[in-house]
Amino acid sequence: MADNDNAITRDNDETSGEDLTHGNFDFRGFDVPDLKAVTLAGASDKGKRDRKEKAKGGDKAKTKDKNKAKSRKASKRGSDENASHDDVSNVSGNDSNNTQERHGETVGSTMNKKDTSAKKDRPGLFTPITMRAVTVRNRIWLPPMCTYSAYARDGRPTPFHYQHYVSRAFGGFGMVIAEATAVAPEGRISPCDLGLWEDGQIDSWRWIVDGIREAGAVAAVQLNHAGRKASTGCFAVGYEGQSVPQEAGGWPTVAPSDIPFGALNKPRALSVDEIHGLVGAFAAAAGRAMAAGFQAVEIHAAHGYLISQFLDPLINERGDEYGGDLTGRSRFLIEVVDAVRGTVGDSVPVLVRVSATDWAAGGWDLDQTIVLARMLKEHGVDLVDVSTGGMVSGVSVPVKPNYQVPFAEQIKTKADVPVSAVGLITKSKQAAKILSRGEADVVEIGRAALRDPYWPLRAANKLGVPSSEAPYAPQYVRGAY
Repeated sequence: MADNDNAITRDNDETSGEDLTHGNFDFRGFDVPDLKAVTLAGASDKGKRDRKEKAKGGDKAKTKDKNKAKSRKASKRGSDENASHDDVSNVSGNDSNNTQERHGETVGSTMNKKDTSAKKDRPGLFTPITMRAVTVRNRIWLPPMCTYSAYARDGRPTPFHYQHYVSRAFGGFGMVIAEATAVAPEGRISPCDLGLWEDGQIDSWRWIVDGIREAGAVAAVQLNHAGRKASTGCFAVGYEGQSVPQEAGGWPTVAPSDIPFGALNKPRALSVDEIHGLVGAFAAAAGRAMAAGFQAVEIHAAHGYLISQFLDPLINERGDEYGGDLTGRSRFLIEVVDAVRGTVGDSVPVLVRVSATDWAAGGWDLDQTIVLARMLKEHGVDLVDVSTGGMVSGVSVPVKPNYQVPFAEQIKTKADVPVSAVGLITKSKQAAKILSRGEADVVEIGRAALRDPYWPLRAANKLGVPSSEAPYAPQYVRGAY
């Protein structure tokens, strides 16, 4: 359930499957030869590097022995040979080799210096990042992950949510993004989702937001409408992987077009007036988020929920201004972004989570996401939170460590917008390399944070960050690594 996926699609990290060829997806635009090359630099890679270095050393030794043998052979030649010619041959050969070696050292040193300089210019995991009037203490963020724990089904957070989010703030995360929070009751993924669709929910959030901020983290919230993937089951309700019947607390769903997701109930297509109303609902929820004390807002346009349903040509078959080409399919999101920005003001960061591909032929892909990211930048979005999938059912996803990082890197480079990377990022050195290589500006730690609320503090220790520079709350300094 990490990365805010529901019980139907789950998180892409849960998907199993060995098909890494993916004839249903066009990988043009990637700098890597194929997705198989995008792997965690772990022990196996280290072994390969060690073997490579050893082989290089062996080659150098063989070359040295060969040169020595030539020298010995030359010294045994008869006195009738032209000594000066031999000298010239030997000197010329040796000087050539030495010159090449020296030239290689010079070039290598220059390149290494450039690489080192570039890496020094790039931020580390514990480098602060400022967006508008908000400075986040580091670049390790907690992504929104549904917990389906509003058991009263009223959208109000509980003591569980306080414990869940504030403990991660004390654990050192820079930004804590609260899970998918519905802008309308019928926009909940499950009956037990959180919400900000009415003013009565604001006070229930305040103490959690205060706790996050007091622990040193930035409090953000993800605003969502689930569309055709609403009214689904969860562990607290049952009906997991299914639509919840109305008699069990479910409700009819809506979407851009009346196309169901998998075996879920068929949705009703929204009218233009209803779309306008939902734009207002996102803006109103953003206003309530500000009243609760949140410092940033993320708009959920990923994982097959309502906004991403509008984006995807396999889901959106509308013939009006909210369908058709990319401009039309993006219209709802852009209107939501503008409305939210108009509500929160110029000092508050606005983030947008996207799925960079639906992994389906003829659907939503990286090229369209890059164009969309440029549009979002023009409309004042401060960071694009890059994920993939969840949009259509029955697709194959090449899940492995870092499998979504190339998408983030491409969007960062080609749209010139700050991005966060997420998806099977579990190790401290793995996360640090993503930033040092310039592949993302922020990393988000999902499932690993569920099992270890103090992941950033542990990472600081493993990366050699002094405890005085790690994000310890003063109450916990005595227990520092």
